[in-house]
Amino acid sequence: MLKYFFIVKLALKNLLVKKTRTILTMLGIIIGVASVVSIMSLGKGAESLITGSIQRIGTSAMSVLPGASDEKGPPASVFGIVIKTLVRKDASDISKIPHVLSVTEYARGNGEVSTYNKSIPADFSGVSANYPQTEKHETLEGRFFNAAEENSSAKVAVIGMDIKDELFPNKSPVGEKIKINGISFQIIGLMKKKGSRAFGTSDNIIFVPLNTAHKVLLGTRHLNMIRLLVDKEENIPRVKERIEKTLRSNHGIKNPDSDDFSVRSLAQALDVFTSITLAIRFFLAAIASISLIVGGIGITNIMLMTVKERTQEIGLRKALGAKPKDISRQFIIEATVLTTIGGSIGILSGIFFSFFATILIKYFGYDWVFSIPLNSIIVSFAISVLVGLIFGVYPAKSAAKLNPINSLRYE
Repeated sequence: MLKYFFIVKLALKNLLVKKTRTILTMLGIIIGVASVVSIMSLGKGAESLITGSIQRIGTSAMSVLPGASDEKGPPASVFGIVIKTLVRKDASDISKIPHVLSVTEYARGNGEVSTYNKSIPADFSGVSANYPQTEKHETLEGRFFNAAEENSSAKVAVIGMDIKDELFPNKSPVGEKIKINGISFQIIGLMKKKGSRAFGTSDNIIFVPLNTAHKVLLGTRHLNMIRLLVDKEENIPRVKERIEKTLRSNHGIKNPDSDDFSVRSLAQALDVFTSITLAIRFFLAAIASISLIVGGIGITNIMLMTVKERTQEIGLRKALGAKPKDISRQFIIEATVLTTIGGSIGILSGIFFSFFATILIKYFGYDWVFSIPLNSIIVSFAISVLVGLIFGVYPAKSAAKLNPINSLRYE
């Protein structure tokens, strides 16, 4: 044990002789390990953001979107293509299906929203009166509009917190008037702040009754989405089957391959997004690991140079009785010490970068979680040590093969 302690101490002494070269040699390892740690950390944060967004809505929630899709991809409507296959009768029939607790329809639009002294571009959503129950989104001030106001196409609005901060920064918006695309609306409520989520935010949305959106603002009849809440997650498969049968009957579809709608559960979306983010994390980590190989090649070059510079020292040690395996062991340990130090610095650098990135992302309003997966630290450290062992072997063997007489004569 004392022998190995002495070799490590000697390795550190030799590395400190030429500090600049040692630091430059470690850079490849430091960058590689820091990249792996930070990528795994940020990937974990992104995964938490997505799964948290879905879980807040609830895994018993489902969405019906216009346009067909297979199980591997989203419908075309997700990419902004307008498809008009969903109508209010579809939502009404879905609400009658057993185990469905609440249904909310969406008709979305955008335009200019103004007060007497300010004007901003904003998005609005025509929704049904039970939106707060379906989306689990409560009002902070005032109230949400009711079914009577929805049926009568009342010109009332409930705004998100970001809209309030833009138009009414220093006072309550409840009771105030706004104009949406030149049409006057009275604000009756302010929604609680939800913050930025993986799929955007509802804080910058103005909510109006669905009939009002259709008849007054949009002049359309189709829906952009139907959202529903199921009583229990285990009932989702049978509800999904009933929705598909209902919509095929409504749309006159006999062949399922001709479906003009998509039914998705958020539990299904959670599984898909978790798999995707995990695959992306490991793919990016694998790319970052390439710099570790580059760093390993750099270590081989430097160690070969070190062997050449210390030829006389090697010859002297052999003349004093050192065996080839002792010489080989010394240079392998030096390379391992070099990569171990570089790996440790890289881990600390990766943690610092991830922490800084988390602060920056949170500054922009995202509910980001700072997380350093333990496996990323263990794997990164193990790889850095392994790089030292692997890329230190060839220089170590070269040193062990040197002839002691020729080494002592080396100039």
